[in-house]
Amino acid sequence: MTEPFIFCDGLVKIYKVAELEVVALQGLNLSVRSGELMGIVGASGSGKSTLMNILGGLDRPTAGRVRVGEHDLLKMSEAQLTRYRREQVGFVWQQSARNLVPYLNAVENVELPMTLAGVAGRAKRKHATELLELVGLGDRIHHRLTELSGGEQQRVAIAVALANNPTLLLADEPTGEVDSATALVIYGTFRRLTEELGLTTLIVSHDPGIARHVDRVVAIRDGMLASETRRQMRPAPNGAGLLTGEDEEVHHEEHFEELVVLDNAGRLQIPKDVLEQFAIRGRAVLDITDDGILIRPAPDDREAPELDAQDAAAARRVAETVSVSRVSRFFQRFRRRGES
Repeated sequence: MTEPFIFCDGLVKIYKVAELEVVALQGLNLSVRSGELMGIVGASGSGKSTLMNILGGLDRPTAGRVRVGEHDLLKMSEAQLTRYRREQVGFVWQQSARNLVPYLNAVENVELPMTLAGVAGRAKRKHATELLELVGLGDRIHHRLTELSGGEQQRVAIAVALANNPTLLLADEPTGEVDSATALVIYGTFRRLTEELGLTTLIVSHDPGIARHVDRVVAIRDGMLASETRRQMRPAPNGAGLLTGEDEEVHHEEHFEELVVLDNAGRLQIPKDVLEQFAIRGRAVLDITDDGILIRPAPDDREAPELDAQDAAAARRVAETVSVSRVSRFFQRFRRRGES
């Protein structure tokens, strides 16, 4: 069996805010094969951006294992991580201001990472021009950002991310600031580049339709992998194709299958709305049937004191966070007054 290009095992990330600890990832497991185009979705605060930062070498996990290609990110020094970011990873951010330098034109923006990497001469301009042609902007290489649309700027940003020939491309909400028609062009660009350049591409998105544009989508909930949606092409109903001479053309339709993800301990995450729909809280009855496993609500007289304690602890953490934030803002105002 081929080793996955990205492998995360029991990934944990804890941030400290004042005296509080915030768990962004709690035992996340993920495998991504080489050459895959994958979407990552989840609510704000679910942990998806934290995962992207760790895979991109921008942050370190608190515990667990994470490997990208031959790189064990947990064992790398700061200097090795810096080199990894420069040579192995391309980043595309939602805001063009994070991707592009406003006073440079398109080709100069693409050349900039190569300049920083020590590439000089005609090879730099040639490679930058080729990348802009790959993203469909070969006729706009000398245009400044003010002369480009939002979608064109985002495609320049993709070319910038590819300047140093990375193996991993990470995109954080790349279609968040464009209309639906432009989003289709950007998704098509990611698809074509992933296939032609042999990239592995991960796209974080809030777009509910992203499953139509990638190989699969994983959903992160509460810092853990919760579900996976796969896109499959199946023959259209009725089974019959169109006969054209000796050839038969079979029409296919897209089908999407959502699977719940189980971790190594056999745990799974059931969506909160499903639990509420069937009034399941704290405990449930597990029935083994001929068709599989049936989960149903426990009798009403069963209580869940540990869940009540968890809810109370969560409420206390929120209150403490608000209190710390207010104190911090007070001292910031106090310092500003003293400086004036």
